[in-house]
Amino acid sequence: MKRKIELKNVKGTYDYLPEQQKIRNYINDTLKEVFEKYGYQPLETPILCYYDLLAGKYDETNDILNEIYKLTDQGNRSLGLRYDLTVPFAKCIAITKDLKIPFKRYEIGRVYRDGPVKTGRDREFIQCDVDVVGISGQLIEAEIISLFIDGCDKLGIDVLIKYNSRNLMKGLILEQNIADDLIANVITIIDKLEKISEVEIIEEFNKIGVSQEVACNLLNIFKLDLNDLDKLYQNTNNELIKKGLEEIKELQDYIVELDIKDKTKFVATLARGQDYYTGNVFEAYSKELTCSIGGGGRYDDMITDFINDGNEYPAVGISFGLSAIYEILKKREQFQNKSLIDIYVIPMNTPKESLILANNLRKLNYKVDIEMNNKKLKKSFEFANRENIPYVIVLGEDEVNNNYFNLKNMITGEQIKINLNKIEEIKKIIDKNL
Repeated sequence: MKRKIELKNVKGTYDYLPEQQKIRNYINDTLKEVFEKYGYQPLETPILCYYDLLAGKYDETNDILNEIYKLTDQGNRSLGLRYDLTVPFAKCIAITKDLKIPFKRYEIGRVYRDGPVKTGRDREFIQCDVDVVGISGQLIEAEIISLFIDGCDKLGIDVLIKYNSRNLMKGLILEQNIADDLIANVITIIDKLEKISEVEIIEEFNKIGVSQEVACNLLNIFKLDLNDLDKLYQNTNNELIKKGLEEIKELQDYIVELDIKDKTKFVATLARGQDYYTGNVFEAYSKELTCSIGGGGRYDDMITDFINDGNEYPAVGISFGLSAIYEILKKREQFQNKSLIDIYVIPMNTPKESLILANNLRKLNYKVDIEMNNKKLKKSFEFANRENIPYVIVLGEDEVNNNYFNLKNMITGEQIKINLNKIEEIKKIIDKNL
């Protein structure tokens, strides 16, 4: 007896049908074009990784460890599915000895997180990263922010990129004499300041042993804007605050020169979740969605620690949230009722001739499909209308014998006669409408 199987997708994973996948392909193709314009090169890394590689940068309490899909192979090795593209990229740089540095790469690939499912956040999703290894400073960070904005502009998304310095955050926290072993937890709580109430923030501080007075001091400090922080700490001896303010101010200068100030904002509470960030961090938001559509930052220590040869390998990158971007674009009119097929050829006892015609049209860069199931003409036209195919050619024996075909516009109903030996004339007719 055959075992009965319940056919369904795992929660947080989806089948993308053609009308959905065409939008996803459009996003990928658009962004690839932008990336290569900025000099970034394609790279692909494995989905399957050693668990120690994925978990090595975190302590046991970090939330990301709970979201790693863990498995073992037949050799009883501990493995995991990658949860982002950054750690595998760092590994790739570390083990590729002949790679020329600086190196700028982009990668688009599947990642997995066993976390809560909500709009723009799935368990299996495509991540899209650009990263640079071998360049320090804020010039490259400004370029990455500009690249992200450029990509969103090409996709028609109005974006706001928030930025901050992890060094500044850590320095401000240390000013309150908080123990080193609490700093990571304090940063995580501060990062929630724009998402939950101050009462809830103070409660979370209290749970980890931060007093009411210190919690209130932290709230007041992290409400300050950049100018206020700069004035308050202009004579500080706290090296982390000095470094953080320098990083932010230099980045801000580049942002002003690039004329993208209206699409960026300094936010002192922004931390990003990963502990591997060492400098400035970024988070991108669309005004059409409440969730983030991307983020990243500087992670100078990761590759340096992996290679461990006495040299430094500064790195910075940013990730596009393709699932969230898809949720925005799928509502756009440009993707509604648009066919993937330009021309539909219907043979009437002319299968060979129709195949030749279709191939010749494909050589002209048209997307062409052929009716191959001997449907009646009425059914074939119904299919073309249902699939919103803009043009149809019915090729019968009479047309072949007289060396012509009729091109029918399915929207206007107009038919135009074209010589089979001069099919390139079709370009004058349909290129302006496709």
